[in-house]
Amino acid sequence: MITFQDLFKLQKLSCSAFARQYSSEYYNILLMEGSGRISIDFVEYDFEGKIALFTTPYQHISIAGTTDFDIEQLTFHGDFYCIEYHKDEVACNGLLFNNIYKQPFIPLRDHELDLIFEKLRFEIGKGEAYSEPILRTYLQLILAISSKIKRLEQQPDAGSIPGPLEKFRELLESNFLTQRNITFYADQMALSPNALAKKCKRHFGKSPSQLIQERVVLEAKKQLHLTYKSIKEIAAVLNFADEHYFSRFFKKHTGVSPTVFREKVGISVVADSSMR
Repeated sequence: MITFQDLFKLQKLSCSAFARQYSSEYYNILLMEGSGRISIDFVEYDFEGKIALFTTPYQHISIAGTTDFDIEQLTFHGDFYCIEYHKDEVACNGLLFNNIYKQPFIPLRDHELDLIFEKLRFEIGKGEAYSEPILRTYLQLILAISSKIKRLEQQPDAGSIPGPLEKFRELLESNFLTQRNITFYADQMALSPNALAKKCKRHFGKSPSQLIQERVVLEAKKQLHLTYKSIKEIAAVLNFADEHYFSRFFKKHTGVSPTVFREKVGISVVADSSMR
C-alpha cells in the first residue's frame, strides 16, 4: 500500500551521502550552502554559496563539497504533485526542471525559501494530523518563488544565450526527432562540427552530442509519463528502428528500462485528461 511518506519526504542529509551516484523516481529540491561540484547526468557544475538544486526522476546525481555540509532534501512523486498538470499555476517545467540548456540550480542570496521549509517541517511534524493540501500549497510556493528567481537569472543582462547558440537551440528543438548528427546542425549554422562543439561546451558546459541525447531522453520521459502510448509506439515517435533499440538507449542514459521508468514514475493525470 502506497502511503503519504512514499510520495513526499523532507529530510536532512550530509553532503557525503551524495558522493556516490544517486537516482530515484522522485523529483528533488535540494537546499545546500557551501562550495563544491555537482554532477547531474555526468555533467559537472561548480557551485559556491547557498543554492537550491532541482532534479527530475532518474537523473544521476552526485555532490562533492570542499567541506562536508548538510543538505535539506525535499522529494516528491508525480502522484503527489504533477508539475505538468499545475503548469498554469507554476511554470516550473522546462525552467527549474527538464531544462537541458541551463544549470540545474539557482542562487539563494536571501532567505526566500527558509521560512517555507520551516513551515513544511512543522506541518510534517504533526504526524497523522498533517494536511496534504497545505503541504502541496507550500510546495507550490517554493516552486513559484524559485521560478521567479530563475526567470530573473535569464534576463538579457543576466547571461542570456548568445545569438548563434540560440539558433542551435531552436534547430535542436525543431529537429531532434529526425536529426541526431552534429554535422546537420553545424551545416545549418555554417560552422564546422568542431567550432560548434567548442561554442556549446563553452556556453552550455555540454557537447552538441550530449544536448541531442538529453533532448531525446527528455522527450522519451515525457512520452512515458504523460501518455498511454506503448513502448513500441513511443519508439516509433522518437524515430528509433525498434523498441529494443529504444529500450537500450533509454536504459543507458537513465539506468532503468522504459518499462521500469513508467512503473515507478507512473502515468500522469495529464494523460487521463488528454483522452477525454
